[in-house]
Amino acid sequence: MKTICFYFQIHQPFRLKRYRFFDIGNDHYYYDDFQNEAIIRQIADRCYIPANRLLLEMIKSSGGKFKAAFSISGTALEQMEYYTPEVLDGLKELAATGNVEFLTETYAHSLASLGNEDEFKIQVQKHQEKIYSLLGVKPKVFRNTELIYSDDISELVSEMGFEGMLTEGAKHVLGWKSPNYVYASSINPDLKLLLKNDRFSEDLSVRFNNYSWNEYPLTADKYMSWIASTPEEEQIINLFMNYDVLGSFHPAESGIFDFFRALPRFAAEKGISFSLPSEVFRIFKPIDSISVPYPMSWVDEEKDCSSWLGNILQKEAFEKIKAISNRVHLIEERRIQQDWLYLQSSDHFYYMNTKHPGEKGFSPYDNPYEAFNNYMNVLADFIFRVEAQYPSSIDDEELNALLTTINNQNTRIEELEKELDKYKNKKKAPKKETVRK
Repeated sequence: MKTICFYFQIHQPFRLKRYRFFDIGNDHYYYDDFQNEAIIRQIADRCYIPANRLLLEMIKSSGGKFKAAFSISGTALEQMEYYTPEVLDGLKELAATGNVEFLTETYAHSLASLGNEDEFKIQVQKHQEKIYSLLGVKPKVFRNTELIYSDDISELVSEMGFEGMLTEGAKHVLGWKSPNYVYASSINPDLKLLLKNDRFSEDLSVRFNNYSWNEYPLTADKYMSWIASTPEEEQIINLFMNYDVLGSFHPAESGIFDFFRALPRFAAEKGISFSLPSEVFRIFKPIDSISVPYPMSWVDEEKDCSSWLGNILQKEAFEKIKAISNRVHLIEERRIQQDWLYLQSSDHFYYMNTKHPGEKGFSPYDNPYEAFNNYMNVLADFIFRVEAQYPSSIDDEELNALLTTINNQNTRIEELEKELDKYKNKKKAPKKETVRK
């Protein structure tokens, strides 16, 4: 029996305001609050709110057979708390059904997995804590920023205790193999992998509203027929896409909501079920391992990381912020830590992309060079603030020694707290009464 695994990405960065060279050292607030609020409210009205209602309706009308998974960045969750709490309410309703699974990712939707192992682990843990505090669930499955994956990343994810991970079914990695199976990491076979089915995912995310597509208009009946006609032994169809597909990328008048609403009925007619990632990992065994020595993603034809780190501007900005990581980790000031997270969002590097000249895309800037200059001005001020507390005159050896001391102290404090808890529990335990003869 075939099963569909739906996964939706939700992410919103904290966009930067226009920050001039003369602001460095004078203005320590970097964000365009008006734009951030306007964008998330607009997307919430078009997509998040009606899509949440739609999925809840699909779950109920299908008798609990429809299921879907989400990963929501920490920065998106924060903006929902600030500007659109009704979206969070809808997500909580979905979580309460038991038919929706929430995945862990990097808190800031960052590129930390590509060069900062410690920061990567910190952000993943912070994201887990955020999901639990808001939605009351503890994710078991990991999904990296923009499905970025490599053998080295799989090792980190496995060490953190995740049972599985989602990534791209890139042709240059799979070759003749099909994405419609469970695979395993070649580094650690215990980490299971679900790979995006590009064709069926992009029929919805890219081609659905394309009038020149030879299959337009796409109906739920036709779509489920295509899935049902895949080879019998290929039992898992992974449909991974942005949540914005529902109402934002494809507006309501395109029929996208009606299309999704009809999916469970036609799936049932074809004997196709819906499963959560953790359910798939529990039911199906990996048929093979895949080796990915160089990082891949789900972006562009190349399916690599060149959209974020493909030119000299992006690389310079990435190396500049990565270089201050150790100093930032020594600072407890809340504003510093908050800015550190927000400045690592992958979007800032994507805006510097020169791969598609003339295409502005989602960028708030007129061109990549403006994006680079603005980001580097902000970063210069941020570094100024960090070095005011831990100057660059302190070399890396001294910083590492400080970090080691702090980590050892934290470990010792945790051990003492556990011993204290044991002592308190022992003291509270009722004494056994002695029976007199």
